[in-house]
Amino acid sequence: MFLPTRSFDEPEIVVEGTGGIRLRTPLLAQYEEWAALREGSRSFLQKWEPSWPVDDLGRASYQRRLRRYAGDRRFGQSYTFFLCSSDDDRLLGGLTLSNIRRGVAQSCTLGYWMGEAFAGKGYMTAGVRALFPFVYQQLTLRRIEAACLPINEPSIRLLEKTGFQREGYARQYLCINGRWEDHLLFAHLRGDGFA
Repeated sequence: MFLPTRSFDEPEIVVEGTGGIRLRTPLLAQYEEWAALREGSRSFLQKWEPSWPVDDLGRASYQRRLRRYAGDRRFGQSYTFFLCSSDDDRLLGGLTLSNIRRGVAQSCTLGYWMGEAFAGKGYMTAGVRALFPFVYQQLTLRRIEAACLPINEPSIRLLEKTGFQREGYARQYLCINGRWEDHLLFAHLRGDGFA
């Protein structure tokens, strides 16, 4: 079934951050840049992510992603953002707020990835900080959860630097690159401030 281009691009959400970044919902027009960044960072990313399907970087796969992202946004289940430089809108990486739980939980899960060429430059720190007002004020949630591999020192530093606190250790928590891996569990609460 053919869906018009506008169905992928609307409604766009833009979150302005500091540190030279902005967050924006992914656009169909960003496919080529996204595919090039992911392909160029493949060996850097694959050790931290679920296994990539064979067609992961194909245009049709990207269009399916955008449809899923739009549906999840519409139903308040998740919000996916591209992390872009604020001066030229260059794609740097991405962040997702998923598993949004209302009711007595009022929480979500944070996931993120960074293009290899942009890692370690403070962009993701600025991106995570930019999400705090969106999560706590716009979505009115109270808790953001995150998990990372115990050997992922850059991710641990990122979470601690942005005010997340370590809360636990989960055995075989996620299937990463084809293997069930243990993860450290972190959380940031509305009252923790915007570190």
